[in-house]
Amino acid sequence: MKAGNVKIERGSANVFADLGLPDPDTHLLKAELVTRIDKIIRQRGLKQVEAAKLLGLSQPDVSRLLRGNFREYSMERLLRLLTALGRDVDIIIREPHSERQGRLRVEA
Repeated sequence: MKAGNVKIERGSANVFADLGLPDPDTHLLKAELVTRIDKIIRQRGLKQVEAAKLLGLSQPDVSRLLRGNFREYSMERLLRLLTALGRDVDIIIREPHSERQGRLRVEA
């Protein structure tokens, strides 16, 4: 394929919206939470079996979660997994800086 034949399209900040999936903001937020869970597990050097015990999940469930299969997990459940890993979770609601619609985001 020649470079001249390739069409490049700039995506948004949300790949789930770009793919046309329903409720893309929720999918993006869940993906960010799962990314944090994965990072904590790796930083602590936990094996999936050890993480499963801490999280109250089976090892296969931890494996599926960390591979991105998190559709069946609610936001609340993912937040509980973070607290099970010893993290504090704060939810802050603030005024927007502009007239745009509000947004959801994860900060660490």
